[in-house]
Amino acid sequence: MKARGLGRVYRRTYRDKRTGEQRETNTWWIEYSHRGKKVRESSGSSLRRDASALLKRRLTRRGAKPGKDIEKTTFEELAEMLLNDYKVNGRRSLKRVEGSMKHLLAFFSDQRAIDITTDRVLAYVALRQDEEAKNATINRELAALKRLLRLGKQAEKCDDVPHIAMLRENNTRKGFFDREQFEDVVRHLPIDVRPVVQIAYVTGWRVTAEILTRQWQHVDFKNGWLRLEPGETKNNKGRNFPLTDELREILGHQRTRTKALEQARGEIIPWVFHRDGDRIRYFQRSWKTACKNAGVPGRLLHDFRRTAVRNLERAGVPRSDAKEMVGHQTDSVYNRYAISDSASLKESARKLSQFHQREGSGQASTF
Repeated sequence: MKARGLGRVYRRTYRDKRTGEQRETNTWWIEYSHRGKKVRESSGSSLRRDASALLKRRLTRRGAKPGKDIEKTTFEELAEMLLNDYKVNGRRSLKRVEGSMKHLLAFFSDQRAIDITTDRVLAYVALRQDEEAKNATINRELAALKRLLRLGKQAEKCDDVPHIAMLRENNTRKGFFDREQFEDVVRHLPIDVRPVVQIAYVTGWRVTAEILTRQWQHVDFKNGWLRLEPGETKNNKGRNFPLTDELREILGHQRTRTKALEQARGEIIPWVFHRDGDRIRYFQRSWKTACKNAGVPGRLLHDFRRTAVRNLERAGVPRSDAKEMVGHQTDSVYNRYAISDSASLKESARKLSQFHQREGSGQASTF
């Protein structure tokens, strides 16, 4: 089972507490020397061949040519490589990855890439769970870690990507606004921000990336469209939302206010949503305060996506059109947003009751 310098595969032994007999574990382990130290590692498998394959990979890594710098590559080097990859390719999720990397660096910063094994990843997950991070948040961090290690392997900075299991997420969408709640929140918002939220309620578009970035060139009053150009959306496809009467009224009022400010200042204001001519970028503090004062604390701007989908469903808009308007590519994603609330369920029950009454009209009761 053991050859000098080549390590070994083995099963660990233990004594059965009930019978006192010596037994072997089902899982195979490996043992080898690394930097003058003996290393023992579980293969996580009950198959000897899996353990042998793992040992071979570990010995290959140990004997890698110095020119590849595999032994010297640090986690910080790979982290920098990942962030540069996101910047160079203009990835929209750069900000999210930067947030993930703060947690990953705090844990792995003093380690070499070759020391990032499955057991170390599990230790990281356990730590983040102790910190009460949500599974979805941890999964985003693990995804960044996977990408980082794959880039390292492509650049010949590391030669083994450990197995990284993702956690189960609860993707059920829960929050949405009733009309009365929505109007209450609007009343508590600053005047400049109100039209942003009103547009979000109707369209379900993403507030920061798709609404606050609108310029007047994207509003087509003549043909009746609010536009997103190709490359401006999450899937990089363009999108048009037809101007309903409500949208036309909101945008028309905003255009009148903007023109008055342009005339007073003698300058052009390209942004649809602005504070005294300056583009609105964030209003989280105003939003949280308005929700608290309206009696719905903790609500999210993203709830408007769910609200818009629910309203489109209630209005009987064909699902293919609704997906196109809101910006959902697949039925599975759209279905997570198409939530039923108690009011719509009661209305459905009323319709079902009317159907049964019509169906049983003129027939004798069987009870």
